[in-house]
Amino acid sequence: MSSSPPGGTTQPRERLVLLAICLAVLMVPVSLSGTSLALPAISRSLDADIVPLQWAVNAYNVTAASFMLAAGSLADIIGRRRMFVIGTTLFAAGSLACSLAGDIYLLDVARAVAGIGSAAILTAGTAVLASTFDGPARNQAFAVTGVVIGAGLALGPTTSGWLISLMGWRGIFLTQLAIAAVVLLLARIIPESRNSQGSKVDWIGTVLFTSALSVLTIAAAEGSQLGWTGPEMIALAVLFVVLMTAFVLAERRQAQPMFNLGLLARPRFVALCLLPVIFSFGFVGLVVLVPSYLIGADGLSSGDAGLTMLLLTGPVLVVPLLASRMLQRGLSSRVLLTVSLLVTTLGVAWLSVIHPGIGPLALAGPLLTIGVGQGLSSGLMDGAAVSAVEPARAGMAAGMFNTMRLAGEAVAIAAMGGVLVSLIKGRLADGIDAFAGKTPSNVGSLADSVASGDLTGPAAQVPAADRGAFTDLLANGYTGAMHTILWVVVGLCAVATVAVWFLLAERRADEPDEPDEPAEAAEAAEAAEAAAEPAGR
Repeated sequence: MSSSPPGGTTQPRERLVLLAICLAVLMVPVSLSGTSLALPAISRSLDADIVPLQWAVNAYNVTAASFMLAAGSLADIIGRRRMFVIGTTLFAAGSLACSLAGDIYLLDVARAVAGIGSAAILTAGTAVLASTFDGPARNQAFAVTGVVIGAGLALGPTTSGWLISLMGWRGIFLTQLAIAAVVLLLARIIPESRNSQGSKVDWIGTVLFTSALSVLTIAAAEGSQLGWTGPEMIALAVLFVVLMTAFVLAERRQAQPMFNLGLLARPRFVALCLLPVIFSFGFVGLVVLVPSYLIGADGLSSGDAGLTMLLLTGPVLVVPLLASRMLQRGLSSRVLLTVSLLVTTLGVAWLSVIHPGIGPLALAGPLLTIGVGQGLSSGLMDGAAVSAVEPARAGMAAGMFNTMRLAGEAVAIAAMGGVLVSLIKGRLADGIDAFAGKTPSNVGSLADSVASGDLTGPAAQVPAADRGAFTDLLANGYTGAMHTILWVVVGLCAVATVAVWFLLAERRADEPDEPDEPAEAAEAAEAAEAAAEPAGR
């Protein structure tokens, strides 16, 4: 039941609920970025090879994306507070195991456990907010949560770097364990809610969907190693199609399915699930690719590149609250979400000015524009997704939305990285003949080094007389490949902008009205109170 008083103001209990959710949600992006930053230290400490080392990140992504929808549906049945506590406990256990791991494979398993916990935290936490707050207070709660997610994404690498320098790589996981312990203490005050119509777990659907998403995310993570058109990738693609087909057939026969396929017939819900996928390409992928370019082609130090990236991630810390205020003043979520995509499209197109030697001042405009576009949608997307369905299915909607977000990020990062390497390889092949017999390695190895931001290593191995020209070849190939990637992303964002505008405008008669609209907020709040059953009632 929504417990915020009329008018949307929050009471001390609700503030503590929001604090608990925000602390838990903060751990999810910080855990991802912190582990990525710690990989070199982990490699030295555990003497890990590159493939199992990368799975310290991939295992977290795979399980987080694969279990998201299952966790959301289970939260509706067994209770959203209970699922939130289970998720936080799993995350804490995984963090503890990571801090004690003496073997890379044990670390990978612990990261997988933490990923399952993060799936439950995000989906159950979102559903808890939807059932605890209503009206303007709900919009504010989701806006604050969006700021927290942005803060974790923006500040995670910096804070993790400090922790590694002070405590070693294990300090990252010990800090996450401490935060999880605080969340579990605060979780006692979270009110319980569940779907009163749910009575059993759809195990067939859960297993099929989780398996299908696991196959997809594994394929995305391993594509660059296996080869995008290799037999292993074809086999994974076929397996994914078979599992998803079996899932659809099974769900149609279930009286209480894990995911109601009828939700996909609602244009608004489809649009809101599409948004995080597009932003995975238009924002998250750039968070990964741009720093490597700044270090490699632009010659910045890691510290300077990190500071420059605050131009991209910094707006996500403040813009969601501005978007919430605009929503309260009557601007529709349809307009805000469409504008967020349009601004992102313009920002990515503007970023195509990037070139070797470009300074932070020239990058400020495009990076800030992209960050503002992402910030306008952060928090708003979560609230709109769970508000697009009746309150009894809040966990299911949150699960699908966050599944699309996490799976989209995994696929976007892997696909953009793989395509970047292929483009660099093609561009280097056109000019490498001029350095025949002088290059340190083949074109494929050179492309891998360049895409990771290392131009000085390969250049240092050619004769001094050719070093400048060879470095220019690498930098120009890198720049051309980045430009192609950026314009492809511009095309995706532009098409999505038009699609989202029309999908959000269409309204089915059997869909609930959007509670984000001020004139309809009171009526939606009454419906939420009638449909969400509190614990012990």
